[in-house]
Amino acid sequence: MSKVFRRSLTSLRRAPQVTPIFSPGPEDSATFATHLNNLFPSLHFPPELAQRILTHGSHKTAVHGHNGRLSFVGRRVLESYYLLFLHSAARNQPQHDYELLSSRTLNTYLLGEHIAPRWSLGRNLRWTPTVSQDLIRTHKNISSAKQSADTELENALTVNPGIVRSVGLYKVMGDAVQAVVGGVYHQFGGSVTHRLFHTRILPHILLPGKAEGVPSEFHHKALALCERMGGVDGNLLVQEPTSDHAPELEVVETVEAASS
Repeated sequence: MSKVFRRSLTSLRRAPQVTPIFSPGPEDSATFATHLNNLFPSLHFPPELAQRILTHGSHKTAVHGHNGRLSFVGRRVLESYYLLFLHSAARNQPQHDYELLSSRTLNTYLLGEHIAPRWSLGRNLRWTPTVSQDLIRTHKNISSAKQSADTELENALTVNPGIVRSVGLYKVMGDAVQAVVGGVYHQFGGSVTHRLFHTRILPHILLPGKAEGVPSEFHHKALALCERMGGVDGNLLVQEPTSDHAPELEVVETVEAASS
């Protein structure tokens, strides 16, 4: 048998080379859970859920799960709670364009700019930007001559150098905010998520004097609801006390039903 033929047989017997895919270990999942548990002390996030919430679809580990679906759910939940709030607060006011108000207040970029820094998502979210090396070098030169006033944004830029708003930083962070809401809704239910919305999100997107955010005529109602639910640092698991008028309403309905 020739040397060339023997060499060919040897190459056929070799096992194919498979490039290993990084799989997050328990330590990584625990780190994500620790961050969310510290952010919302009354809640306890399962490590697997926390890892999914804080992994964007652009990251290499997204093959093991990312926050795309949770972000979709969270966006719908936020819209529902906000529209319910507007409908209740504007009951005796002229008709509003709810779709326009919702788009101005719950814009993904706005959530990424005003809520994500409060939740320190810039330091904990896993994501990979798609930018050219030229843009990265350009931004590094600009960053060296200009100091950012947004500490959280600067932290995110440190982890992901070369990222500016124009290439999606606030969009990715806004998606993460929505994913947190979706994760809370999935794990803890609607009541907890409703309290989260009114105490951890709505008070921080009032934005007085700006075209974006909650319209000024709803600010008092939003702040009153926040205080009623325990304030911006209140326990998210505390149930609201039953209204004193609820039993009376039930009696009235019973009497009316009996008389009909």
